[in-house]
Amino acid sequence: MKDVKLYDTTLRDGAQTEGISYSVNDKLRIVEKLDDLGIHYIEGGWPGSNPKDMAFFKAVKKLKLKNAQVASFGSTRRANTNVSRDANVRGLIEAGTKIITIFGKSWDLHVKDVFRVPLEENIKMISETVSYLKSKGKTVFYDAEHFFDGYKSNPDYAVKTVFAARDAGAECIILCDTNGGTITSELVEITKDVLAKLDCPVGIHCHNDCGMAVANSVAAVQAGCEQVQGTFNGYGERCGNADLVSVIGNLKLKLKIDCISNAKLKELTEASRYIAEISNVKQQENQPFVGNSAFTHKAGIHINAIMKNPVTYEHVDPHLVGNKRRLLVSELSGKSSILLKAEALELDLDLTKEAPKTKKILNLLQKLEHEGYHFEAAEGSLELLLKRAFKKYKRFFELEGFKVVTEHKGNKLVSEATIKVKVNNVEEHTAAEGDGPINALDNALRKALLEFYPALAEMHLSDFKVRVLEEKAGTAAKVRVLIQSQDAKDSWWTIGVSENIIEASWNALVDSIEYKLLKDLK
Repeated sequence: MKDVKLYDTTLRDGAQTEGISYSVNDKLRIVEKLDDLGIHYIEGGWPGSNPKDMAFFKAVKKLKLKNAQVASFGSTRRANTNVSRDANVRGLIEAGTKIITIFGKSWDLHVKDVFRVPLEENIKMISETVSYLKSKGKTVFYDAEHFFDGYKSNPDYAVKTVFAARDAGAECIILCDTNGGTITSELVEITKDVLAKLDCPVGIHCHNDCGMAVANSVAAVQAGCEQVQGTFNGYGERCGNADLVSVIGNLKLKLKIDCISNAKLKELTEASRYIAEISNVKQQENQPFVGNSAFTHKAGIHINAIMKNPVTYEHVDPHLVGNKRRLLVSELSGKSSILLKAEALELDLDLTKEAPKTKKILNLLQKLEHEGYHFEAAEGSLELLLKRAFKKYKRFFELEGFKVVTEHKGNKLVSEATIKVKVNNVEEHTAAEGDGPINALDNALRKALLEFYPALAEMHLSDFKVRVLEEKAGTAAKVRVLIQSQDAKDSWWTIGVSENIIEASWNALVDSIEYKLLKDLK
């Protein structure tokens, strides 16, 4: 099988995701991460569309990239316009990239209903734009937009458009499933037909509107495509693009294509989470290969089998992609998961399935989960529970008491928390305001502890969830509070349950801080 080049369009297609807005600095950080991973081409944006992208192309020239080439993106010339005078084409030249990717129409429907020009004028738009960019010394990739829909509508015309780009000098023709509606069997059949006619490299660009973007991309490679376009974490308009993370995992581990090195494959999970953080998007827990739940096991039967042979319930070794196996402890998982969890945490508890201590922990977990705790969603609290049960650590501080007051000031509600804690027999009494009672408590507790534990300045709360249990109990119902915290290296969940939302939140908050301090001791 031929070498396959990876083309990332997170900074352009991915930026069209609802809720994502990259600054120039965000884009530069992502470029550096993708370059380090070994991605071959990085599409930086559309220089003719906005000043931010032009600023990016100016700034990216200063980066010393080791692996990747940056591409600018734009369209063919406008209808009935001299290509040398087209503002979009001039913007592509001014961006200064060696590689330029342009898109043109392959679907006669678009030519007739959107451009509203004769079909032959669209052919000229493609040919003249590619030729002009080639005359300027550029390497041109041609994205055949809506190719598969165009082929199904008018195959002769769709093929004629890509021949126009090839004959004008395009180095690679990329077949685009822009609407994301093509079934894999259809896509493979059409791709093979085109490959049989074209004598130049062909790539694939799939959207995920039918949930098939990754499958279609991998199948296109098997059919002979040499370039795969996609976005990290599948970001993109509507349902997103092909997730380049999953594409890499499948090409490398299933098809044995060395699209990136083995060493960099182990950094795939970290890169995915890094880009999610910059994008300010919570990563999907069940994202293949790199998600937090991708190699997570809960059922007791599964865990028992995993202990004997991981292949029983894992299609690849999680360490190959930089992820890790997680075994959830709950009322469903039984003693096996407790033994493995204790082993993973290096608790040195000397537990066996038959040991009374193991049964004690299982009974405690089942009791707490009956009360509303949900430890599979809060592994930070679970680790603390196990260590407390076997007296494996000393508490970092003792609570003397706290008080929270909420009052109306001006046009808004303001909460103030007063707290007393003792650290190493030293008493701290502090107060702090917050946007709500929990925020005020968090601020006050950090203020009290920061002098003793400066590392707390590195962490912050990133998510806060409240669920009412036993809704029929009304205002007397228990609530479950889950808090997600993170620092520069990690994130973790902790939990609290009580009839009082402040108490439940406080318990989760204390676990969050103690977990951070305990983690830093390892």
